[in-house]
Amino acid sequence: MKTCRFLLPALMAGLIFAMTSHAAPLDSFKGLSGTLDIAGGTAHIPVMKGAAKNIMTANPDIRITVAGGGSGVGVQQVGEGLVQIGNTGRALKEKEIAKYGLQSFPFAIDGALVVNPANKVRAVTAQQAQDIFAGKITNWKALGGADAPITVYTREDGSGTREVFVEKALKKGPIVASANVVNSNGAMKTAIGQDKLGIGYVGIGHVDKSVAALTFDKMVPSQENAASGAYTLTRLLYMNTKGAPSGLTKAFIDYIYSPEGSAIIEKSGYIPTGRK
Repeated sequence: MKTCRFLLPALMAGLIFAMTSHAAPLDSFKGLSGTLDIAGGTAHIPVMKGAAKNIMTANPDIRITVAGGGSGVGVQQVGEGLVQIGNTGRALKEKEIAKYGLQSFPFAIDGALVVNPANKVRAVTAQQAQDIFAGKITNWKALGGADAPITVYTREDGSGTREVFVEKALKKGPIVASANVVNSNGAMKTAIGQDKLGIGYVGIGHVDKSVAALTFDKMVPSQENAASGAYTLTRLLYMNTKGAPSGLTKAFIDYIYSPEGSAIIEKSGYIPTGRK
């Protein structure tokens, strides 16, 4: 009986500690109110919406809006004070930092080249990727696939996903003028999922059964390989603010870096950086 009397308080204390630890990240929003507007890179949306849902559930006095538009929009809107956080799928340019006085907060690792699941081609070399997007390789047969034309999909100008892909995968090579342009990761995934002859690129967080990620230069695209550096066709995702964040904006960014935020990042298919 003495053992039972000793264990019960200990178990209760452990339970209270666990509950307190779990609630801790959201405790920082107690007493806060107002609106936080976020816009920019579309790859960030699942993470931003997941965090926003948790925060607004914990504190109904807070309203958080999340919109896309691409990295260029994120920079412009946060720089002009239209939103508090502007997301980019690339590092800020020096001229953007100088013009707007922006600060960056990298929070996740991302990147993948994809085709339709019906396509039996599952790997390309860097040179093949460059030739495909330049319009030099135009038939899947040249890659061991079906005797059928390749449909190239790309992102719009100003897209962080596009900028990183052109730099890292294409080595700043051209994209053929006939390429189909889509305006978000979601739209790219839908396009490739519906086109058996299509090839494009999306964030790793958008890869599901509707698309197949390609091995690139013998590097397998997975979260584990991206985290270890074995897969290098990756980029960082950034939250950007005008000047140092404060109040609700700072609390939101801190939450993204918390254990709960890391869990949201992983659930969205990305890899947390674990640092500011």
